[in-house]
Amino acid sequence: MATKKGEGRASTGGRGLMARAVALLSRREHGRVELARKLLRYVEPDSDPAEIDRVLDALEAQNLLSDERFAASLTRVRANRYGDLRVARDLRDRGVAVTAAEGALRASKGTELARAYAVWSRRFDALPTNADERGRQGRYLQTRGFTMDTIRAVLAGKAVDP
Repeated sequence: MATKKGEGRASTGGRGLMARAVALLSRREHGRVELARKLLRYVEPDSDPAEIDRVLDALEAQNLLSDERFAASLTRVRANRYGDLRVARDLRDRGVAVTAAEGALRASKGTELARAYAVWSRRFDALPTNADERGRQGRYLQTRGFTMDTIRAVLAGKAVDP
């Protein structure tokens, strides 16, 4: 059965992979590992998988691909809803180097305490009055990746309204 032009797998040549990589990067930032995983779908089984590395190296040389920029972008988006632990885990899961992840977290807007208070105040109106409520509010913040020290400070009322 013949396929129409444009259907099926993409060319495994450098230009085909490069075009796909640039198209993916034009939509949003990607980390090197994440982009390599996506491009792997378009490589024929009998072709050279090192072609992906060559494409990624060329993109980095042209400054179109940057783990630091990706880490900063993901941190900027996630920091409004999640704590440092969750953001660091998301970066690690996407293959971002530890140094790039730490740099992005240090540069993130606001302190974790201020961000935790903002997340908490969107959900709750008042500080907990009993142990059950304290546990419920603490678990809410914990599932969003805030540290226990930060959670204790928010629930003790030590966070100020920014």
